[in-house]
Amino acid sequence: MLRRRPGVFALGLGFLLATLLVAALRFGSTRAVEDTADALRGIAALLGWADPLSGPAQAVVELRLWRALTAAGVGAALGLSGALVQGIFRNPLASPGVIGIGGGASLGAVLAVLLVGGYGIELVGDAHGAGPWLVPIAAFAGALTTAFVVYRLASSHGRVSIPALLLIGIAVNTLLGGVQQFAQSLVLDNLEASRAILAWTFGTLDDRAAWQAGVAWGGAGIALLAWPLVAWELDLVQGGLEDAEALGVDIARLRVVTLTAAALAAAAAVSVAGQIGFVGLVVPHIVRLVSGPGHRTLLPLAALTGAVVLLSADVAQMALFPGVGVQPGVLMALVGGPFFVWLLWKKRREIAVW
Repeated sequence: MLRRRPGVFALGLGFLLATLLVAALRFGSTRAVEDTADALRGIAALLGWADPLSGPAQAVVELRLWRALTAAGVGAALGLSGALVQGIFRNPLASPGVIGIGGGASLGAVLAVLLVGGYGIELVGDAHGAGPWLVPIAAFAGALTTAFVVYRLASSHGRVSIPALLLIGIAVNTLLGGVQQFAQSLVLDNLEASRAILAWTFGTLDDRAAWQAGVAWGGAGIALLAWPLVAWELDLVQGGLEDAEALGVDIARLRVVTLTAAALAAAAAVSVAGQIGFVGLVVPHIVRLVSGPGHRTLLPLAALTGAVVLLSADVAQMALFPGVGVQPGVLMALVGGPFFVWLLWKKRREIAVW
């Protein structure tokens, strides 16, 4: 039924996202927000529709709201990036993390933090400094460079070898991780710089601000502008490059637009939250199961589903493990790792003939 009515699925996701945003204001390391009514009143106060909550409750609501909006924006960007990457490479095993786009964005962000001064999240969070602009730009440069390097190395005569794509992605991820660890080893005596690199390695949603939520959603929104430009052509490409070219698809243009949009979305996510793996791998599969493989519906629904998935994971860990602070990258690895293994097992016959 939902395959024929993706609008119903989208409405359900929108309702679930709104519910999760309210729930995110209720759970945290403190009990400053006592009930849902207080959470809603705190949001109304932010909009100027009600008086602020008493004591620290209003400040807590604001902090939790920016964290929740950042989590949702990061999830949306990663879900969209994953759908674009899987579409252009015509392979369900591809994702921003697997082929190195996430690693490139993370390294770019880390180098930008060190360039600004090495004072970590606090410096980058200064909305009046260079950090808010330099880190996303550097992350985008790293993601875009990595995407096209991997594509170039994995292609021959205009055709991409999927085994080469995955193996080169693994190799590039290893190299980028090594460079990032080397950078961290150079600043071990600087606690703030070392913490910043560690935060980008495991992902973090702590102490997010309004500008960080704006970067995540802005990156996802700009990348989504490619949706009407590539959706129909990505559908044609799934049937084979030769057939798509015969129908008038400009493969070179399609790859440039798609990879640029995927890199932009991934960079926006990484620049405000660090590396959070497997969202871009898992989310497109969820959407295809529910609404089908057509990219006209897949791309926007992947963004919306990614927002719900990452925000629900963050709300769940805060509700189930209050005060523990499980990092989102660790949490998604625990979920996405087994899913990737299952996907490899399911595709084992197809992989055997590569």
